[in-house]
Amino acid sequence: MRKIQRLAAVGAMAALTVALGACSSSETPSAEAPASSAPSAAATTEAAAASDGVTTIDDIFGPACDQVPTEGEGSAQGMIDDPVATAASNNPLLSTLVTAVGAVPGLADTLNSAPALTVFAPFNGAFEALPAGTVEALVADPDTLAPILQGHVSSTRYDAAGLVEAGSVDVLSGGTVTIGGTADAPTFDGGNGTAATNLCGNVPTANATVFVIDTILMPAS
Repeated sequence: MRKIQRLAAVGAMAALTVALGACSSSETPSAEAPASSAPSAAATTEAAAASDGVTTIDDIFGPACDQVPTEGEGSAQGMIDDPVATAASNNPLLSTLVTAVGAVPGLADTLNSAPALTVFAPFNGAFEALPAGTVEALVADPDTLAPILQGHVSSTRYDAAGLVEAGSVDVLSGGTVTIGGTADAPTFDGGNGTAATNLCGNVPTANATVFVIDTILMPAS
């Protein structure tokens, strides 16, 4: 039985790779993107924090940000006080990702306890674009699913400008995500040449900055 499950998972991975190569961002939600005096000490502190990849809700940007609730724990203001896995569980754009993270033993706790992360979080539509049964097969095989999810997390906290300046970031799976575009419109490539685009970025949580993206990142095959 285990052998059959493993073969099914391998088949799912192959389907996942093929599907991602064929998918476009046609399911990406559409939305409109959301006089100073001499800087105060507070403003100077905020600028220093931003240079370390820490963002505020005023920094959030992207075409799907209007789909984030405006009130409650799932809102931008509500997410800012929670560690990243908990915060994501309240965001309606990320329910499938949260289910996947929950299928990998200990992963949510690892993400919540890390001091500083950048998370590239595929929205629900990225999973819905996969062939039928792919997500279910991966959720049933945490050993296969874990490195895919880890490939979406950097152990350094960046904002969009910091990502573009860095050009690439190491991720927990041992791979690299290459950053393209601009700070206003960054792209993210896990290595297979299919770049994801930002739907809602610079989303702050207690220990991470989140970029909701339109495509699952995959390493080079």
